Amino acid sequence: MSAVYKDDQEDWLTVCLKYLLFVFNFLFWSQYFSCLLLIFLIELVAGVLAYVYYQRLSEELKQHLNHTMTENYAQPGKESITLAVNRLQQDFKCCGSNNSHDWMQSVYISSGQAELRVVPDSCCKTITPYCGKRDHPSNIYKVEGGCITKLEQFLADHLLVIGAVGIGVACLQICGMVFTCCLYKRIKMDPY
Repeated sequence: MSAVYKDDQEDWLTVCLKYLLFVFNFLFWSQYFSCLLLIFLIELVAGVLAYVYYQRLSEELKQHLNHTMTENYAQPGKESITLAVNRLQQDFKCCGSNNSHDWMQSVYISSGQAELRVVPDSCCKTITPYCGKRDHPSNIYKVEGGCITKLEQFLADHLLVIGAVGIGVACLQICGMVFTCCLYKRIKMDPY
């Protein structure tokens, strides 16, 4: 009698364990699919918003870069802006937001602080003290469109790479969701 009771108890435990594993698998795979779907939708919305607002970003950039260069360059308390503008002009090999003539309206050039410079020294192809006094094309970067054009091109080039990586990740997520659905169906059809 005890052997029969023990077999019934083992069968009951096995059945309970099977159903417990089935419920766990069901909950796990459905939650996994839901998380993947949520992440995919968030990425999709972020990508669409980035594409839609890219033109707005470009307009804001044009407006604020010119203001920053003309109003804040080399002003007291704005040393970080001065360093950023100098680095921008040297790294992108440009001068001024639209062209080198933008500096004529700047507070820096109008003040005695410029010491007869027509552009900041960071506009020079080879930086030497007071090289900004001569604005000849052999001395300074005379780029059509200025730093804005160069910066927009840099952003566009890098946004393309970011977009391509995003599409690759999205494809992997879609494959993960498809495999999750297939596995879920398989578990549902044959629960052990």
